[in-house]
Amino acid sequence: MSASKNCPETTRQRMIGLMYLVLTAMLALNVSSEVLNGFSMVDNSLHNTIQSSIVRNTGLYDDFQNQFRQNPTKVKEWLDKAILVKQKSDSLFDYLQDFKYQIVKRADGKKADPTARDIINKENYDIPGEYALVEGNGKILKQKIDSYRDFIIQLSENNPTKQKMYATVFSTAPIGDKPWETAMFEMMPVSAVVTLLTKYQSDIRMTEAEVVQYLKSQTDISDFRVNKIEALVVPNSRYVIRGGKYSAQIILSAVDSTKTPQYFVGNTPVPNGIYEITCTRPGTFTYSGYIQLTDNQGIIRKYPFQSDYIVGEPSATISNEDLNVVYRGVDNKFSISVPGIPAENIFVRTSGGTAQKISNGRFIIHPTQDKEMTIFVYAKVEGREMQMGSSTYRVKYLPDPKSYLQYVDAGGITRLIQEGTISKRLLKGNNVLLVASYGEDELVQAKFNIVSFTMVTIFGAISNTGPLLNSKQLENIDRLEGGDYITFKNIKAVGPDGKIRNLSPIQIQI
Repeated sequence: MSASKNCPETTRQRMIGLMYLVLTAMLALNVSSEVLNGFSMVDNSLHNTIQSSIVRNTGLYDDFQNQFRQNPTKVKEWLDKAILVKQKSDSLFDYLQDFKYQIVKRADGKKADPTARDIINKENYDIPGEYALVEGNGKILKQKIDSYRDFIIQLSENNPTKQKMYATVFSTAPIGDKPWETAMFEMMPVSAVVTLLTKYQSDIRMTEAEVVQYLKSQTDISDFRVNKIEALVVPNSRYVIRGGKYSAQIILSAVDSTKTPQYFVGNTPVPNGIYEITCTRPGTFTYSGYIQLTDNQGIIRKYPFQSDYIVGEPSATISNEDLNVVYRGVDNKFSISVPGIPAENIFVRTSGGTAQKISNGRFIIHPTQDKEMTIFVYAKVEGREMQMGSSTYRVKYLPDPKSYLQYVDAGGITRLIQEGTISKRLLKGNNVLLVASYGEDELVQAKFNIVSFTMVTIFGAISNTGPLLNSKQLENIDRLEGGDYITFKNIKAVGPDGKIRNLSPIQIQI
């Protein structure tokens, strides 16, 4: 904040302060009531000081408004703060004025002076305590003074000396072993209390003048002297996709080469303002910080900034054109990325199929027609969707699975057999059925269901629907001897693509 020379203390003000201290000391010695009349002299002098401050403050606000009309953009921030100072100062000033009047009204009744200056019962010691302590108004006043003090100190964050001064002027700390409101109002005569409150009003107007003068000076204080001008080009991005828009702001940079700013990302200094970081994981990253520079009055100023950048995985697109295939009826899982584009900004559309995004960069594709389907990849760039590429795939039905006889061995383990030997006991077990699968060579996950099959033995052929052996087939198996063969043929299965297919036969020996 500006130095105290902006609002110097006059000889008259020093005299008033000295009189105030002397009369307060005399009051502490329980001097006669005639001496209390001296407080009226101090009170009148304080009112004269208040009027002088009001005149000065009015001029400051008028000058502020004139500056605002000439340059609203530059002045508005500081004028808004000055108006807030006026509002808070007026609020506390008016509350103090009403506080004084309420005490005088209780002391003088209907003859009470509305301005609380012409007091009849100056020596009354009871009424201040009743109004402030018994009725609780002293605590309310303390809270309002505390709030005003904290507000003014916050505005003075760049001037510790002023902060300390305001903390003292508007201190409501205990006095001795008594709370502030008790020391202020308990067994204190009306004239003394009114004068003390007028002193606070005077402090408010003088503080208001200092703070508004400081705020007014800030409209120019941020105008740094410059001696070097450079042309700079600041692009939105150095990476532009074909069809996208390159955007850059061309600016003049004016600097003072005699002053070196300090650069910070977070709270970490950045030498020479060059921010570098090793990127170890992909994604979109935001960082912020500030540039610190000392202005012409030696006040440190901070200028915040924020930016972001995108880190992508190293990637290459490799495709086998002869095997560009998607299968009907199953989830075809695709990982799709676009260099320089975050995964959350990538979208897929299809011709001849459907696409479902299951996570950033991962999609499930379902073809809905035969022969071919096309996948189109889009990315959101600068707020609009752009097509980044497309690829056409052949639509195929799933490869035929193999047929197996499934049973549970003596150890409780499920087995699959296409040819070989099996005991009659295991063959007649409850868990024997025909299945169709890709076995250990499974390339895609697909579930097939057995539709029908025929079992052939030396006793003839018996057909069946579903995967389980029927009762007649089990009766034939029971009649077989060791070394006899069983053939399962005409095995039909249907997969998730809806296609019914004929599978290779199964032959086993008892």
